[in-house]
Amino acid sequence: MMKILVTGGAGFIGSNFIFHEMREHPETDIVCVDDLTYAGDLLTLEPIVGDSRFRFYKADICDREAVGKIITKERPDVVINFAAESHVDRSIESPEVFLRTNIIGTGVLMDLCLKNDVPRFHQVSTDEVYGDLPIERPDLFFTEETPLHTSSPYSSSKASADLLVLSYYRTYGLPVTISRCSNNYGPYQFPEKLIPLMIVNALNDRPLPLYGKGENIRDWLYVEDHCRAIDMIIRNGRAGEVYNIGGHNEKSNIDVVRLILKDLQKPESLITFVEDRKGHDLRYAIDPSKIERELGWTPETMFDEGIKKTVRWYLDNRSWWEDILSGEYRNGYDRLMEFL
Repeated sequence: MMKILVTGGAGFIGSNFIFHEMREHPETDIVCVDDLTYAGDLLTLEPIVGDSRFRFYKADICDREAVGKIITKERPDVVINFAAESHVDRSIESPEVFLRTNIIGTGVLMDLCLKNDVPRFHQVSTDEVYGDLPIERPDLFFTEETPLHTSSPYSSSKASADLLVLSYYRTYGLPVTISRCSNNYGPYQFPEKLIPLMIVNALNDRPLPLYGKGENIRDWLYVEDHCRAIDMIIRNGRAGEVYNIGGHNEKSNIDVVRLILKDLQKPESLITFVEDRKGHDLRYAIDPSKIERELGWTPETMFDEGIKKTVRWYLDNRSWWEDILSGEYRNGYDRLMEFL
């Protein structure tokens, strides 16, 4: 038996991870802690609400007293921190929110893990802590040894959290692991990120805003592949180690948008180029050979397949993202509380 406490479990990657664990590990109990900020949707977890293996607590990871009571009560075997402010544009507008959640919140969680002798703390990070790579050098990749070189308040806050996590391993002996992933996509992604935004706008025949000329390159990782990797790390990864998780799926933003439009049979005239983001990273590309070598993980979903699955999911689950666009999803907590 294993009990996993997941912070940020009502968000995109956290919810997919919870579904993965409950499907693949019927002996595992899940405790979800989420503050249900704008990107957290409790209705995402509706299919498992009421399951005896799942419990939900509404709490801010920066609230030491509230989260401390949860950890003391539940006694988890693993704490996985998915909770984060993650949208680069929002970090440029309001850096302080990112510093509070991504750094202070991570510190609070580790303090509580130390106090309660939690056997493993896992930090979900990002390849953005490495900065970017030149587009004209396709031979270069991020490894776990690549120096941190951040570009935005978001990536800076995540890099700071990573350093804090590693310091707790060295100073206090807290058993920690860190995963740094490339850009995720798939079901339940909040429609402010590139792929769901483009799908939703295209379905509504609205302009598709694309930064600059759309030439920036990302290494795309299907969310289910990411969940499998984290599962392997928390069960078999070495304490004190960083593991890069990449999809071997490099695509320029313009090519991604064109694939979406082609799949939806929408015209490319919907693409609208807008002023580039400040400090916009050029290219991300991960070398995942460490996790492949040590844990046997490899990505299973290539982008052409994954994007079709993702588009189909948004077509089949219109009510989910329409509730987000209308704001109705904010009532999800009250609607489901009677079952929790």
